Amino acid sequence: MCGIVGAVAQRNVVPILLEGLRRLEYRGYDSAGLVTLNDGLRRVRSVGRVAGLAEACAARQIHGNLGIAHTRWATHGAPSEANAHPHVSGRLAVVHNGIIENHEALRARLKAEGFAFTSETDTEVIAHLIEHYFRQSKDLLAATRTAVAELEGAYAIGVVSEDAPHHLVCARKGSPLLIGLGIEENFIASDVSALLPVTQRVMYLEEGDVADIGLLAVTVLDAAGNKADRSVHVSELSADMAELGSYRHFMQKEIHEQPRALTDTLLTAVAQDRVQPEWFGFDAAEVLGQVNAVIFLACGTSYHAAKVATYWLEEIAGIPAYAEIASEYRYRTSVPNPDALIVTISQSGETADTLAALHHAIALGQDKTLTVCNVAESALTRASRLKFLTRAGPEIGVASTKAFTTQLASLFLLTLVLAKLRGRLTPEQEAGHLAALRSLPNKLQQVLALEPQVEAWSQRFANKHHALFLGRGVHYPIALEGALKLKEISYIHAEAYPAGELKHGPLALVDEDMPVVTIAPNDQLIEKLKSNLQEVRARGGELYVFADGDVSIEESAYVHVIKLPGGHNGPLSPILHTVPLQLLAYHAALQKGTDVDKPRNLAKSVTVE
Repeated sequence: MCGIVGAVAQRNVVPILLEGLRRLEYRGYDSAGLVTLNDGLRRVRSVGRVAGLAEACAARQIHGNLGIAHTRWATHGAPSEANAHPHVSGRLAVVHNGIIENHEALRARLKAEGFAFTSETDTEVIAHLIEHYFRQSKDLLAATRTAVAELEGAYAIGVVSEDAPHHLVCARKGSPLLIGLGIEENFIASDVSALLPVTQRVMYLEEGDVADIGLLAVTVLDAAGNKADRSVHVSELSADMAELGSYRHFMQKEIHEQPRALTDTLLTAVAQDRVQPEWFGFDAAEVLGQVNAVIFLACGTSYHAAKVATYWLEEIAGIPAYAEIASEYRYRTSVPNPDALIVTISQSGETADTLAALHHAIALGQDKTLTVCNVAESALTRASRLKFLTRAGPEIGVASTKAFTTQLASLFLLTLVLAKLRGRLTPEQEAGHLAALRSLPNKLQQVLALEPQVEAWSQRFANKHHALFLGRGVHYPIALEGALKLKEISYIHAEAYPAGELKHGPLALVDEDMPVVTIAPNDQLIEKLKSNLQEVRARGGELYVFADGDVSIEESAYVHVIKLPGGHNGPLSPILHTVPLQLLAYHAALQKGTDVDKPRNLAKSVTVE
């Protein structure tokens, strides 16, 4: 969840490190720090944002040709300068992302050997452990390999030493780390976006890799200690894709990028006139043709996408589908189904709980696996047999928007493929669904034009502390997603319920101070939904209804209606209805004065359990 950047070059690396941290700040941001080598280790740390670290570096005129840097999201120890990375032991320094589960035992052992600890972090044991072995071998790569072999848990680390002035050593297991390749300079980072200003050529490290990075050469050793060749990828991303441009926040930018993101994600599919299993891999027809159920493993927003897909799969493809919260799945006794398709969903592809759930499912004999992900070379995509890449581009705002809608579009394609393989898709239905997907980006653009109306609504949320979201059927998970968006960036407590459940408890919460946000598509449940809305009004509740254009709901002083352009959009309706909920959360957060892109206590990529 933290961010790592490192560089070895023949120029001052401090601007590279600081810019990299700025681009990774969304991953964690309660403190930051860096170390450079310049007549010894020069360390600067600060609590708060990267801007504060930049000011401290400027004041102290920090520079150097070798350095590592870090933004922290606290796990062990409160945010403080003492707990901020890098951590130093003797003549070396370490930055770390992940959690070391056996840090207490290592700390006790190292204290007994005379090492003094100055922080509450688990990371400091890594620094002292590498220093311990470096004193014996005088070889930074060897010392790092020996030290990480004793670590239990997840880690991505960068190490520099005064005794290796032109070398940067790194290692990873369970946390993402990549190497950026330049011309007589090389880099490391947690995410390729950190390195886009200096290189687009990257090398993704595998589980257990340890690497020695110099000015001219990179040596990678695998978990067994053998030299390994890791392929070089040229990133399709550009530096300006992670810039704000004319938008006020990244979340607003990413909401408005959704038509383009959907176009890019669906490009291959909608350019064809028939549904093809090969969208998910060269052997997808064989794998998908054998499955008798679908089990989704995901967290947060991705879990809500999975919930929507269960409705699609059972209705259109006629196949049993289940959505599991990844962090719960491996801690309960489940009945394995070797013929189930295990689908993991993640924006980053590095979500620790989802990755662990996938490994657990495979260990149970469920080896038909598919990952839907926004990062081509992520841990999840590498661990899965099949994959589908959502081409949303970089998503910087912590609250996911375009990643969610592109996940939904991808899962709808999966639904069509399974329906066709099971003989449940007529040629007319196939053509109709593909035509609807082609028109989706344009319809989404029309929904975005509702932003001024949604912004006007948001002013009514400025003094609210609670909100209730209602949906029915396939739109219930969209209500869950709308509530999540509102709570995570505006800090308004929000809950979502199926509208039919009102009488079973939630109706007790309804009063004039509890806004009730409702999704009202013109589907087979609309009349029942209208009855639910009457129940809310009868208790003095104030309604905010997002309805299809052909839904008849009478407005009043306490019933506010925004109509989406056109009529009902069939199974793709959830994708269109999620956008105004994103806009409502965004503008409500502006009214509350919160930090939209970096909400408190949260980080973008949850790479620890």
